[in-house]
Amino acid sequence: MTDKSPAAARRPGERALDALGLAPPPPVPADASPHTFPDGGTWRVEIPSVEGPEAVATVLKESARLDVPVHRISQGSGVWMLTDDEITEMAGACAARGVELCLFTGPRGTWDIGASTRSPSGGGGLRARGHDAVAGCVEDALRAVELGVRCLLVADEGVLWTLHRLRAHGTLPADTTFKVSALVGPVNPVSFAVWEGLGADSVNIPSDLTLQHLTEIRRLSRTPLDFYVEAPDDLGGYVRMYDTAELIRRGAPLYLKFGLSRAPGIYPYGAHLRDVTLDTARERVRRGRLVLDLLARHGADGGMSPLGARLPGELRRFTHPVTEEGN
Repeated sequence: MTDKSPAAARRPGERALDALGLAPPPPVPADASPHTFPDGGTWRVEIPSVEGPEAVATVLKESARLDVPVHRISQGSGVWMLTDDEITEMAGACAARGVELCLFTGPRGTWDIGASTRSPSGGGGLRARGHDAVAGCVEDALRAVELGVRCLLVADEGVLWTLHRLRAHGTLPADTTFKVSALVGPVNPVSFAVWEGLGADSVNIPSDLTLQHLTEIRRLSRTPLDFYVEAPDDLGGYVRMYDTAELIRRGAPLYLKFGLSRAPGIYPYGAHLRDVTLDTARERVRRGRLVLDLLARHGADGGMSPLGARLPGELRRFTHPVTEEGN
């Protein structure tokens, strides 16, 4: 028989299967993550692909209606696709609710003129091609933080390292956080630790990683995970709702993200995609409600970080190289 004490989360179908003598093996204590967020929480909620002020307002309204706690709202089209007024409005609306706003930085290979990303191999993928692309990402970062944004989404190792150094030098505010995109997420614990060393404050891993893979990552790094409980089709379309409690147990600290399978792509966003963007924003919040209800039914809904929490805690970084000038 499995442990049914109040402190133990019930596993899906447990009681019915127990009655048939088909109880699952008990969780292995050594597989549990030893890490938490600095506030002691093990999980937070992120609503992704929220493109523009109207979509932010939609998510905030729907989250209040469905009582879905939201710690972070992220956008995928990029800083460069928003006006100053739009960024200011988004940052203000999120700040008023204690929600972190994360905007994607600048140029990336899939929107560049380089042909390699359109080849069968995918070429350089989301990387920033050349000095000018890196410079564009830096420009986006500087502009965003000036307008009140304190979380930036990156998809290139060089861009992340550059932004981390700018943060260390004080050019970017010390409380700026960097989130690594799902489009370049690592698939082994060593590569995950490399992203941490480069300055990542949370890292989106692919949703097809196994629970054992999460345990392996946690043996090497405590950097928060970003995890699509439901992944968009271009990231595989996986739906892992019944794994959520175990994802938290194995992968804490982590952000539960709610994408949508069977939904059209909306990057880069413009007014021509308004209706589908607002419809999918509402549905992402509803998917969050479904998962929170599932956790509650299983007695696994404890451990959420307080609303307004955003910092990742102390992480391990690579040391900055000494320049030729000795600085």
